[in-house]
Amino acid sequence: GMNVLFIVVDDLRPVLGCYGDKLVKSPNIDQLASQSVVFSDAYAQQAVCAPSRVSFLTGRRPDTTRLYDFYSYWRVHAGNYSTMPQYFKENGYVTLSVGKVFHPGVSSNYSDDYPYSWSIPPFHPSAEKYENDKTCRGKDGKLYANLVCPVNVTEMPGGTLPDIQSTEEAIRLLNVMKTNKQKFFLAVGYHKPHIPLRYPQEFLKLYPLENITLAPDPWVPEKLPPVAYNPWMDIRQRDDVAALNVSFPYGPLPDDFQRQIRQSYYAAVSYLDTQVGLLLNALDDVGLSNSTIVVFTGDHGWSLGEHGEWAKYSNFDVATRVPLMFYVPGMTTSSVSQGARVFPYLDPFSHVLGLVPQGRSKKVVELVSLFSTLAELAGLQVPPVCPETSFHVALCTEGTSIVRYFNASEEKVEEEKHECDDSYRCFNEEPVAFSQYPRPADTPQWNSDKPKLKDIRVMGYSMRTIYYRYTVWVRFNPNNFTADFEDVHAGELYVVKTDPNQDHNIYNNTSHGY
Repeated sequence: GMNVLFIVVDDLRPVLGCYGDKLVKSPNIDQLASQSVVFSDAYAQQAVCAPSRVSFLTGRRPDTTRLYDFYSYWRVHAGNYSTMPQYFKENGYVTLSVGKVFHPGVSSNYSDDYPYSWSIPPFHPSAEKYENDKTCRGKDGKLYANLVCPVNVTEMPGGTLPDIQSTEEAIRLLNVMKTNKQKFFLAVGYHKPHIPLRYPQEFLKLYPLENITLAPDPWVPEKLPPVAYNPWMDIRQRDDVAALNVSFPYGPLPDDFQRQIRQSYYAAVSYLDTQVGLLLNALDDVGLSNSTIVVFTGDHGWSLGEHGEWAKYSNFDVATRVPLMFYVPGMTTSSVSQGARVFPYLDPFSHVLGLVPQGRSKKVVELVSLFSTLAELAGLQVPPVCPETSFHVALCTEGTSIVRYFNASEEKVEEEKHECDDSYRCFNEEPVAFSQYPRPADTPQWNSDKPKLKDIRVMGYSMRTIYYRYTVWVRFNPNNFTADFEDVHAGELYVVKTDPNQDHNIYNNTSHGY
């Protein structure tokens, strides 16, 4: 069987060359894409770290994990669900976790779900503990805990940054696996571009400020229901943003500062790209590129000023859409001859290749499908589809495998026929991605971004097809986890073709016979 290298990036929206972004420099991820099937319409099930990660690592939706915040462990609070790494471990793989894979803390039992999910205790970079410290030098020479935080790495505690340490550890583990000839599932979780935007300062050179524009729609849309808006509290708490004293909840950030955030987000993505490049280059070095499946994705997106919003915490595409690509030797690429280099390291300061994806699927897909998809690609038995209520079922998934989309090139999409046996939930109609987001109230308040379970009063259920995004904000009871679809507080409907940025909510101009 194939090894698996599973790369998950924190808060990465698809601002990548291989997704058509003209500004960002991401040569190593683009090179991976050029050997992969790339999904251009992939969505997370909730736009916040812990719920999204628990969802795709268990293959269950947030209503089944019952995790909408950061404060419960699914095995105790919902059901003893098997995870994707656990399933690989039970099938003879050595499973390894480096960096941020599960969200740390109570939501993964303060152990990243070890020993259930992992063969050895997960690795966390020691420099992680300084992430939110005052390590950003201001114009006055003093140190601050800023949002925008280019740094001199040699001045950092330990002379390093967390993602550099994670890459080093992942490379060390690849060498151990090679030496021991062990079949592995290695998950590597990168922190950047999660805030603070702390990255080596030389990456700023790639993005002169005069090349950085504002978001195409940097204003709060006129017909946006207040319940849908996220007031970006985590950003307001950084020293540099706090100093701007913007009004709550809608007060726009000054244009020049918006450009600086966007510049630093891009710079952090290019820094991330170098780490991914070093990791994939090491896969070549140990001679495992021809026997390892590589998956690259993010846990959710991140608003960069669109709709007057920043951060995640919403149901918009900018918050829910993620990059997703699969490199499968012999399937997405012709088989690689032993010793041939697939992933030579590309320096973003000199390489601008403009590589295009090997294959691109425009099918709408969900991260909850990762578990069944990776099982199928690795030749393991695909876990059964969950019954309607599955709290008592340890092994099942709520996301069907998307391997059936791998060979459907763009031209063939129209006439494509699915061959399905009955045990397979199979859709001939266009697929749908579901996301959801909880709110404590109908108008933005201090805890609107991250309400605790007991404070949730409204749940925004959202569906995305290739044609539209449709969201209803309905009454939610956190005591018995029920949503009342008869009690709709607000709705949103955006037509993808005429309104790709989701600025013109036409919910109230349409009849709702859905």
